[in-house]
Amino acid sequence: MTLSADAFAWVSALVHRESAIVLAPGKEYLVESRLLPVARAAGLDDVAALVARLRAAPDRQTVAEVVEAMTTNETSWFRDGTPFEAFRSVVVPELLELPPQRRINIWSAACSSGQEAYTIAMILAEEVLPRGRTAEILGTDLSQSMLDRTREGCYGQLEIGRGLPAPMLVRHFQRRGTQWRVNDQLRAMVRVQHLNLADRWPMLPVFDVVFLRNVLIYFDTETKRAILQRVRQVLSPRGFLFLGGAETTLGLDDGWTRTSAHGFTLYRPTPGGTHGPAPTTARALTNASGW
Repeated sequence: MTLSADAFAWVSALVHRESAIVLAPGKEYLVESRLLPVARAAGLDDVAALVARLRAAPDRQTVAEVVEAMTTNETSWFRDGTPFEAFRSVVVPELLELPPQRRINIWSAACSSGQEAYTIAMILAEEVLPRGRTAEILGTDLSQSMLDRTREGCYGQLEIGRGLPAPMLVRHFQRRGTQWRVNDQLRAMVRVQHLNLADRWPMLPVFDVVFLRNVLIYFDTETKRAILQRVRQVLSPRGFLFLGGAETTLGLDDGWTRTSAHGFTLYRPTPGGTHGPAPTTARALTNASGW
């Protein structure tokens, strides 16, 4: 390993400042393996040289590449199963009770390469669109390359094999050489936008459902609390929040009510809770870095 403790601490501080992701001691090997391709692409021998260059003369493009390399883009179709059973059997029927002329809005936050967004789209295409309803899924991510992949909607055979039922492959995908592409109907439902959850948020619509799964685990407590508070500001009072199995609102934000479906915990804004402007003073939600 070529990365000194001082260089690791500098990378950790940089990544936290730019994305609020916490790289605790013990992650040195992860930093080395993720950043070595960035260093090589810059014509450098190792990560230590990359850090030295950035410390001497930082540039936004390389900083962005470093932060993107350190984000985790683990995803799959119908990931963990039960959340999507709960979505189909519990959430969708409530969405169908909304005024028929209103579009259903769903947010897939930290959407990675799009499998979650298109999983949601497949369910909506089968349960909601045939009833004359319209729906849009906003997929956001810190990584521009992941957003490009989501927009394109093309996946290799190994990616397709990670959780996609064969009948859904037949119904919703088209073969393109060695890859599979989601059909036009699904791609028309998914819109992508760059968004850093730990930075200031752009104007967003009111969402009926927010998927914020397996994201909060990478943040410190202050950032988790601030993000959950902000989610409540863009979620309908009757809306649903989906978190990862290792994530919770407990001890972070008391504006949520928990309910269970298919053994999975759903979160809804507490009736009568605050839905005013989100706090903007949280350090984790203000990108204070400057070069």
